[in-house]
Amino acid sequence: MSGFPRRALQAGGVVAAAALVLGGCLQNPNASGGGGAGGGAGGFITGGTAPNDKVVTILGAFGGDEEKNFNASLADFEKTSGIKIKYTSDQDFTTTIKQKVNSGDAPDIGLFPQPGGMLEFAAQKKVWPIDTYLDYDKLQATLLPGFLDAGRYKGRVYGAPMRNAVKSIVWYPKAAYEKAAYETSPASIQDLQKNVADKIAATGVTPWCIGWGSAQATGWVGTDWVEELMLRMWGPDVYDQWTSHRIPFNDPRVVKALDEAAKFNKDPKMVLGGTKGVLNTAFADAMTPAFSNPPKCLLHRQGNFATTFYPKNVQADLDNQVGIYVFPKFAGGFDGQAIIGGGDLAALFNGPDPDAQKVMQFLTSDKFGGPWAKAGGWLSPHKTFDTSNYPNETTKKIAAIANRANVLRFDGSDLMPKAVGSGTFWTEMVKWENGQSSQQTADNIEASWPKS
Repeated sequence: MSGFPRRALQAGGVVAAAALVLGGCLQNPNASGGGGAGGGAGGFITGGTAPNDKVVTILGAFGGDEEKNFNASLADFEKTSGIKIKYTSDQDFTTTIKQKVNSGDAPDIGLFPQPGGMLEFAAQKKVWPIDTYLDYDKLQATLLPGFLDAGRYKGRVYGAPMRNAVKSIVWYPKAAYEKAAYETSPASIQDLQKNVADKIAATGVTPWCIGWGSAQATGWVGTDWVEELMLRMWGPDVYDQWTSHRIPFNDPRVVKALDEAAKFNKDPKMVLGGTKGVLNTAFADAMTPAFSNPPKCLLHRQGNFATTFYPKNVQADLDNQVGIYVFPKFAGGFDGQAIIGGGDLAALFNGPDPDAQKVMQFLTSDKFGGPWAKAGGWLSPHKTFDTSNYPNETTKKIAAIANRANVLRFDGSDLMPKAVGSGTFWTEMVKWENGQSSQQTADNIEASWPKS
């Protein structure tokens, strides 16, 4: 399930990162470095296996078919390099990686589904800056803009993405939507609401399919809506200030973003089932009513992983059953096309090991992932990845949406301290959906932000 919000499965898995992320920095002071271990990495702690033993250990969170496809994507590299890669899957990754590192049993490489834990290790000098073993400038040139900023601590970057998740997608049931001739590329959020949602509502159909239900993680879908609007209304610099708490959570701009999110999530004319429907519908089931005959709702904003929850007949004929377009910009806000995303960041614990460096160089390149992409459910974070590897036109369109973006920002709640990002931001959004005001919601979350 590429890009699936694992924080919804491991609530409490996000390690405090807000004080660590210095978003908006576009230059790495060591950008011209890269290549050999030790390049400006004095004082960094080494973990992992013995150097030059031709074995590299990797710990990550994904298992099942994803693990098989990951290993398949490494097979040719293992043959040509002579390096044996031993991958271990752990669904409780955030707890296990801390235990292993703190007990001196770190893997050579960790694949972090959220940047917070990696940045904590960066502060402790337990992961190595990427400029000591990667060509930073070359990497920056091929990656989606802004992706490396999620791994930045005190001006240096400590992790590089090995897969991408795109959240800023609007899905619709193709036949019904196109028969009604609704817009398939609205220019702005205001246009989406006026010329699509309002016209759908006028036919007696509720426009938006939205479900927040996720057991104890209920509320994360709501945080995604706020993040989308913060980025579009105020731009990436303000977004970075917000996620790192350089502006308070109850800044007036955040309150305005919450008020805009309410137009989608709290208006009973706009969302199927009203507020009770939003909270009582599992996020995985949110778009199912769109595939009824006739559809009960037509618009669903969700990440590329959404397809894994669609009915089997829809998944089997995806290109003909669903259409997509990018969640548009906000008129009067940030002028470029922005994307909220996520992904897995690869970080090196065993800095001096040439074998581990070679694996990192391959994992974080645009040459990694072909077999995984062909199997489905994986997106490359590189604009230069060969898109012919993707198995259907829908996935190719999602990749194109990401590649055309002017800026990508990592999911905001994943960048915030655990107490907020997977704590009060979730729970207060549930209260907000139940009627609490935007101002009160923002005030309560601000009051919960850790003081140190």
